[in-house]
Amino acid sequence: MAAALALAAGALTATAPAAQAAPGARCTSPQLGTGWYGDNRARLQRLIDRYATCDPHRPARAKPVAVFDWDNTVVKNDVGDASMYWLLRNGKIRRPGTGDWSSTSRHLTPDAAGALAAACDPLAPPGAPLPTGTPAGTACADEVLAVYGTAATRTGAPAFAGWDHRTVEPAYAWLSQLTRGWSAAEIRGFASAARAENLAAPVGATQRVGSATATGWVRYYDQQRDLINALGKAGFDVWISSASPQPVVEVWAKGVDVAADHVIGIRNTTTPDGRFTAHLKGCGSVPDGADTMIPYVDGKRCWINQEVFGVRGAAAEKVRPAARRQVFAAGDSDTDVSFLRDATALRLVLNRNKNELMCRAYDDSDGAWIVNPMFIEPKKPKSDPYPCATTGYIGHDGTPGPVRRADGSVVPDQTDSVF
Repeated sequence: MAAALALAAGALTATAPAAQAAPGARCTSPQLGTGWYGDNRARLQRLIDRYATCDPHRPARAKPVAVFDWDNTVVKNDVGDASMYWLLRNGKIRRPGTGDWSSTSRHLTPDAAGALAAACDPLAPPGAPLPTGTPAGTACADEVLAVYGTAATRTGAPAFAGWDHRTVEPAYAWLSQLTRGWSAAEIRGFASAARAENLAAPVGATQRVGSATATGWVRYYDQQRDLINALGKAGFDVWISSASPQPVVEVWAKGVDVAADHVIGIRNTTTPDGRFTAHLKGCGSVPDGADTMIPYVDGKRCWINQEVFGVRGAAAEKVRPAARRQVFAAGDSDTDVSFLRDATALRLVLNRNKNELMCRAYDDSDGAWIVNPMFIEPKKPKSDPYPCATTGYIGHDGTPGPVRRADGSVVPDQTDSVF
């Protein structure tokens, strides 16, 4: 696999072959705009030129596939967070119908379930929306926000336990699980309202959620919107893969002209009448309702293989042959590392100082990685080297260890250089 990746990457560092078209026809690749770091624009343009519809080079698949993470990759800030804040401010989270908060997540600890019950249950009957946007509901909003945002109760007790750290993030999953009782159309309506508020708010705006102050704005990155548009015009099959709820990302993806059927988010199971349950759809060997395989780290690989390439069963969890993988991927976090590594030609990383991702990007063992600062409010350089050789990798059980290349060798510590 490493040899195939190196070959593909090397092809992109050479001069792109001239586009060819039918006699008498004029064919030119879409041209990217400015605003990129270093030679990143040129390398992205070479990708487009090489794989564009007018070029005779075509992979086995009819269209070359490009996959983007969403939060902090295509937009600045997190649309999942924006949705959670809107749900709390507008009283759209329901008290569990069973009266037991443990039913909202199989990973919720007894301490967290008890804290949520104490803060929220007196406010509404089972199954009814909680008035978290009112003064009476402030303590409930604060408890929900603590569990979601810090993975701990307000008193500091762990809120989640017993999850696979490379296939699910229980707090991300919990947001989708808290939409139970609503239909997809209703959740898209909530997301549309949150989107309008966050786009209208000035950069740097905050909002009050319970007694806390939270981020109150989101922006599309112009450069990423331009890149997605150019890839689409060039004949790429462009997808979004996100660990935010499916209906939420569908709403936001319209802003870059990516259709709902090309969005992969966290997906809930539904009741016969179309209401979301607190359980999630599975991928690969994980059945619906097991709630252990969302688009997160290795889970993103599974969901992309399943939804984009039609791979079913346990095979979706494995690295596929090069001809059955995306040629391009873009991400910003350790949660994106597996599907980025699967990209055969070029991998774009937005630098948010995430250990494993930046270790792999800076190591650039096959020449296919490019790093760009965030386009809005870029991070300052990390003062210490990334701990690649010791603790940069987080295992399935949450244990840290060294970051390893495909051949098993350890990636040495890396210095931050793109900021």
